[in-house]
Amino acid sequence: MQAELEAQFHEFVRARWSHLVRTAYLLTGDANHAEDLTQTALAKAYRSWRRVSRTDNPEAYVRRMLVSCNSDRFRKRRVREALTDTPPDVAGRDEAVAWADERSALLGALAQLPPKQRAVVVLRYWEDLSEGEVADALGCSQGTVKSQASKGLAKLRSYPGLAQVVGRPEPSRSAHVREGIR
Repeated sequence: MQAELEAQFHEFVRARWSHLVRTAYLLTGDANHAEDLTQTALAKAYRSWRRVSRTDNPEAYVRRMLVSCNSDRFRKRRVREALTDTPPDVAGRDEAVAWADERSALLGALAQLPPKQRAVVVLRYWEDLSEGEVADALGCSQGTVKSQASKGLAKLRSYPGLAQVVGRPEPSRSAHVREGIR
């Protein structure tokens, strides 16, 4: 972009930023989304500023870009939003967040195990290896795998963060650990 066009663009942004953000806020209902939307529209305007600056009303052109970018945001991600005057009293927990919390609790509990017990529990229950395969991987006997698994599972059972996780099935690798904990 030539220096003159770039200077025009920077001046436009300085002069119209707050107005564009205000318009974006009215479109999104969220201050953070509004700034993101404005930045996206201005990035697109920058790439084609030579054409935008030649229009009768560059602000109207960029405002239309705001509306298009906002529509694209919903088209691409299928975001479902309900704008309200006030936020809800209690934030909802969807399943993805619940599973992420459970995974975090499980990883925290595993981190508390001594290294050999952690290795045995992860290989035996998370990776679903047989006792023989775990013994080969760790270079120990199957009896050691059994005793380390037993001790590790006992410690996991007593870990406070896993109490609510144990009763809930999940079709992932951590389900094997839960089965072993029971």
